[in-house]
Amino acid sequence: MSETREPDYDLNPEQRARRRIDALLSDAGWDLQDFKKMDLSKPYVAVREYQLPGGPVDYLLYVDRKAIGTVEAKKEGETLRPVEWQASRYAQAFSDKAEKEAIPNFGFPLPVSYISTGTETLFENRTEPNHRPREVFAFHRGEFLSEVVRMGSIRSGVFELPHLAKQDLRDCQVDAIIGLEDSLRANRPRALVEMATGGGKTIAAIAHAYRLLRWAEAKRILFLVDRRNLGIQAKRDFENWVTPDDGRKLSELFPVHLLTSNTIPESASVVITTIQRLRSMLKGEEAFDGENEDFSGWELAGLASEPTPIQYRPEVPIETFDYIFIDECHRSIYGPMGQVLDYFDAFQIGLTATPSRVTYGYFSKNVLGEGETEPNVVSQYPYEESVLDGVNVGYVVYRIRTRITEGGGHLEAGEWVDLRDKNTRARDPHQLDEDFDFTEKDLNAAIVVKDQIRTIVRAFKDAMPMLFPGRTTVPKTAVFCKDESHAEDVLEIVREEFGQGSEFAKKITYKTEGSSEQAIQDFRTDPRFRIAVTVDQISTGTDIKSIECLLFLRKVKSRLLFEQMRGRGVRTIDPNDLAAVTPDAGAKDQFVLVDAVGVTDDETVWAVSPPLDREPSVPLEKLLQSLAQGSTDEALLKSISARLLRLDKRMEDPDREAITQQLDGQSLVELARTLVDATNPDEWHERAAHDHGGEPSEEQIQLARQDLALTATSPLLSAETREAILAINVKTHQVIDRQSQDEVLSADLITEDIAESTIETWEEFVRDHKDEYLALAIHYSQPQTRRLSLSDVRELAKAISLPPRSLTPERIWGAYERLDKNRVKGSGFKNLVDLVSLVRFTAEQNDDLTPHADAVRLRYSLWLTEQESDGRTFTAEQRRWLDMFCHQIATSLEVRKDDFDDPPFAQEGGIFHASEIFGSDLDDLIEELNRELAIV
Repeated sequence: MSETREPDYDLNPEQRARRRIDALLSDAGWDLQDFKKMDLSKPYVAVREYQLPGGPVDYLLYVDRKAIGTVEAKKEGETLRPVEWQASRYAQAFSDKAEKEAIPNFGFPLPVSYISTGTETLFENRTEPNHRPREVFAFHRGEFLSEVVRMGSIRSGVFELPHLAKQDLRDCQVDAIIGLEDSLRANRPRALVEMATGGGKTIAAIAHAYRLLRWAEAKRILFLVDRRNLGIQAKRDFENWVTPDDGRKLSELFPVHLLTSNTIPESASVVITTIQRLRSMLKGEEAFDGENEDFSGWELAGLASEPTPIQYRPEVPIETFDYIFIDECHRSIYGPMGQVLDYFDAFQIGLTATPSRVTYGYFSKNVLGEGETEPNVVSQYPYEESVLDGVNVGYVVYRIRTRITEGGGHLEAGEWVDLRDKNTRARDPHQLDEDFDFTEKDLNAAIVVKDQIRTIVRAFKDAMPMLFPGRTTVPKTAVFCKDESHAEDVLEIVREEFGQGSEFAKKITYKTEGSSEQAIQDFRTDPRFRIAVTVDQISTGTDIKSIECLLFLRKVKSRLLFEQMRGRGVRTIDPNDLAAVTPDAGAKDQFVLVDAVGVTDDETVWAVSPPLDREPSVPLEKLLQSLAQGSTDEALLKSISARLLRLDKRMEDPDREAITQQLDGQSLVELARTLVDATNPDEWHERAAHDHGGEPSEEQIQLARQDLALTATSPLLSAETREAILAINVKTHQVIDRQSQDEVLSADLITEDIAESTIETWEEFVRDHKDEYLALAIHYSQPQTRRLSLSDVRELAKAISLPPRSLTPERIWGAYERLDKNRVKGSGFKNLVDLVSLVRFTAEQNDDLTPHADAVRLRYSLWLTEQESDGRTFTAEQRRWLDMFCHQIATSLEVRKDDFDDPPFAQEGGIFHASEIFGSDLDDLIEELNRELAIV
């Protein structure tokens, strides 16, 4: 850093700009000189007011006595792009003078130029292909400019890359690398790779990085991670990757360094670090506590009230990195941490499985200059496609509900409880002075109900024979808890309920005794270590392929975080490797997501990657029979596809060959992909456009959908083919069925007698209590002074759950589905508000039993049509907010003012932004939507 200078409040804007430019040049190693006192004996010189025929250029830059570029100074606040032409004019003016006076230089016109206010700086290197001015944080050092002008840089070297060797790379990885290199040739500063968890983002990045280092003149590449354990994993991947052309490991050719101090080794070709440490370095801190790297960057950013401005650091020049990979680029780069990335004059590459709108916005900005709006997404590989390709496995959801988890509880005054210090965990007995009511949100925060945890763990344990039939070994399971204290309670109860010791279940959190990285490695490899209790330490990025089960004991409001956590279970694993840690596992053909808190109840979590198998409890035989009867329902086709993929993983080679022959050369995997493609709207559109030319009509698209479905299902219309598939399916399940038959049947069976009894109990409760609960009374013509709320529905759900009835909305819904299936629509009970649909159906206000969300969406569609007919129009931004309002009503019955403080509204600007786009109509609009959509 340059020395402290006098305050500049007494200077005019141009003088302030000059002072700041002088400081930046000096910090970058340039010796500042006046024109009349030039002394080129110094290696890097910036000459002020260098005289040219048409007037002086503000600064002329010399490297080793040869002119290399210019700096044009502009007053503070002036926009720079409108004056880009001036830089070219000065470069040409110098060329004319240099030619006449034989002034040594690096070429005509001068290769580099800057335009700067001291706060904002544009830089252009005319030796680069497709060159154009780009924004930089500060000035480059002279030795860097000399090298890139003489030898070239990554921006020119990318045009010398050889053909990509596809050896050992998946198609999705090849697509990503080719897309990145095309983007680099187009000189786009930012690019985004979307690839499902388990798709191989890191390996694709390593292969791409090797090509840049080997052939494209890249000097140093940064691989940025969110937490320290992810950096350790990335270092291992980089070091062990074998180069396809040389046969040696990458680290033998290019040094790979994981930062453990705030110094970047000169020899490092690949630097791996967290964004937290990098920010510490740019703040000028000499050391950084490595424990801070155990927390996500966005978590630390959220603790800071105001971001500390970053200033130029001579020890970390802006050209330190050529290329930056941002692994899982979520919230870390959008807040105070984001300024770290813009410090470097480097390409930024995002690697993510779960992009958000903010992600797309970030990778739209500064792609091609002013006016760019489309994100630079160079490749996409969604989860569903990865399952079809066998890269990942599918999953099923097992939902556990308990009375306290759903509705909280009540403690009477005078009862004795323990008060526990959250930090020391010391406990003191305490007698309650008054009644204590708590909700589900208070669990494991304000109150810990040990039996609530125990009930869930016991239900999870009891479900094991059904979820993993035939197993004697508990599958590798990750349990996600709310916080450190919650994890401690869960660990204790898991060990007690399973009757096992400390080797069976361990805690992996930031406070894990010893090394959390070693604990993660133990979980990967130790057959004794079956259940890992964690908070966030293995929720994102951590690769443990042997995990077959995830147990959620914490709510996750963020769809992105849920996707990341779900991704811990999707990875495929070689059967031999799985058998090494789980001896009786066989093949990993799916994983189980056990939801004990309702994380999957919110429809937003299904928006990106719902389970492929939509009917997990329906036998394959019944699914195939439905198809044989002509059904081409989307859920049916996807469920059959998922079953075929799982069957293919379990089949022996002779059976695989036999079924391929039965299908006239088509494999089960290929058939599964065809079935899924038939449900893809993009495929419908493409087929319709091909068949009819131009932009197809909706009718043509629907015809194409039918054609694709008929073509995809035709191989399964043969009874002989279906029987062959079922015969192999029975063969692969034979041992499992024998060992777990009784328990699996008792766990899944719902008889007509039970269904009739359930409905009789439910309808009797409704008759007897229709005046007592608002959620009932409002449907029986009782005048009400307020609108039905979600808390009213919870109150009703809690009431029916109490003995002797012990009813749940799911059981009631399932009973109606069993006895009156033709009148039950949709995909079954998904959300607590579907209890409203049950009440309306029971009260005979609805002819069919339809999920509440489906009914709301239908009313919303009709409402939009009515508005259009009345001449009322909405902008695209207004329509996006209307869609969010609709979703809120579908899941919570209404939109309230305090909802604007929570996702998704808070993330989009909350009440302030909503007021901006709807103006004074906002309150009336919300009231209208609540009235029209939430008809209850």
